[in-house]
Amino acid sequence: MKLYGIVGYKNAGKTGLMERLVTEITGRGFTVSTLKHAHHSFDIDQPGKDSYRHRHAGAHQTLLASSTRWALMTELRNEPEPPLADLLAQLSPVDLVLIEGYKRDRHPKIEAHRTAAANPLIATDDPTIKAVASDTALEIDRPVFDLDDTTAIADFILAQVEL
Repeated sequence: MKLYGIVGYKNAGKTGLMERLVTEITGRGFTVSTLKHAHHSFDIDQPGKDSYRHRHAGAHQTLLASSTRWALMTELRNEPEPPLADLLAQLSPVDLVLIEGYKRDRHPKIEAHRTAAANPLIATDDPTIKAVASDTALEIDRPVFDLDDTTAIADFILAQVEL
């Protein structure tokens, strides 16, 4: 599988860019999966539901299935967060996996950057960031795309991963 990341600080436009890229790239006939890193605890299950009750009773994994989707939840139970490679191994094969977050991992990335967020560029110190998608012109030693130019950003990513 080909991998490409979208990184940036909070409110930089990462999720919106990811959403637009998935629409654009799948619209071109490629299969895409996404992986998002969360810096906080989250729960996709709801108290009172059977799967929630299974997990809280101590199940290591709970697989919830229906005729429209399935989800596998794994409780870490004080184990360390798995590395990106281990998580990627859980995905079914697709043409491209877009990764939101994991800015310290070594896969190629585009940095999303908004001036209003007033954060420094990550790209200045990270050679794995191959381009920046920004809402303002930047002076940097790699390509800079308009944050809203999804077509150009998708073209760049697909060329980078040779799809």
